[in-house]
Amino acid sequence: MGPADLEQVLLPLKQYSNPNLIVGLEISDDAAVYQLSPDQALVQTVDFFPPVVDDPYFYGAIAAANAMSDVYAMGGEVALGINIVGFPEDLPHSILSRILQGGADKMAEVGAVVAGGHTVTDKEPKYGLCVTGFVHPKQVLTKGGAKPGDYLYLTKPLGTGVITTAGKRDVVDPETLAVAIASMARLNRKASQLVRQAGIANVHACTDITGFGILGHAFEMAKQSQEVDLEFEAEAIPFLPGARKYARLGCLPGGVGRNRAFLQTDTDPKVQLKANLEDDIEALLFDPETSGGLFFALDPVQASSVEVAFEEAGETLWRVGKVVPGSGKVVVS
Repeated sequence: MGPADLEQVLLPLKQYSNPNLIVGLEISDDAAVYQLSPDQALVQTVDFFPPVVDDPYFYGAIAAANAMSDVYAMGGEVALGINIVGFPEDLPHSILSRILQGGADKMAEVGAVVAGGHTVTDKEPKYGLCVTGFVHPKQVLTKGGAKPGDYLYLTKPLGTGVITTAGKRDVVDPETLAVAIASMARLNRKASQLVRQAGIANVHACTDITGFGILGHAFEMAKQSQEVDLEFEAEAIPFLPGARKYARLGCLPGGVGRNRAFLQTDTDPKVQLKANLEDDIEALLFDPETSGGLFFALDPVQASSVEVAFEEAGETLWRVGKVVPGSGKVVVS
């Protein structure tokens, strides 16, 4: 569901509070956080979607990585998963077995386990997980809190939505698709651990880039941080190989239009783009990503040490902008 529709759905809901609920629906973060004891909190999230690639195994692995990512964005570690499945009656059961195996193997990479699930019949396959993890209550990373002067970092290049759309249209180069699949299947766990090493006092905000695109998730961070704008340098933003090519060919998922409509309304523009921004880059900034990277705001004093830590660990990292005083908007210059 696009951000505008989701906003309308949630607006009339009556919300209930609980003193142990550290992060809940009222602040729209990546996962819920519920305190169990002074030293432990439960992190819980759920995500599922139709196939983004044809290979059942990689579809399952990507869906699992995507669901797990929300726990890592909150600074937690994954422990447990419960499958969510919609599957057509006229497809071979062996396909579903491969999907589930992909998800289970991805969870097993971090010592987590899939402990069950629920299936329903559906006209189109859908798969994902409810993921449970744990975090120290005093070390929770949230979307809000970015401060003027912070540097903005991204840990994976953009373009998965465009490239997988090219794949669905049978126009994608196999090597390009393979690189995108590898990026989507790569867990954000190590990146999260490196962010946590910098300390919650220095990492002022963190989220992951998924269906609302980088501009949508950046707007959420800017809005929740209050009195700041997030300013991107267009030339610094990384894209997957082939992403710009297929964007120029018009291989744009429907989410591009939904994200753009929400963020660029005439009455309340949430994003300001530079006048000469190339069309393909603009489209990719609205691209709904699947299992994208972490996006975080860091005290510039820690910039050098964090960049070195990522390089030494073999983890990708790009400085893509900065936080400036403002009113909760996103600027691309």
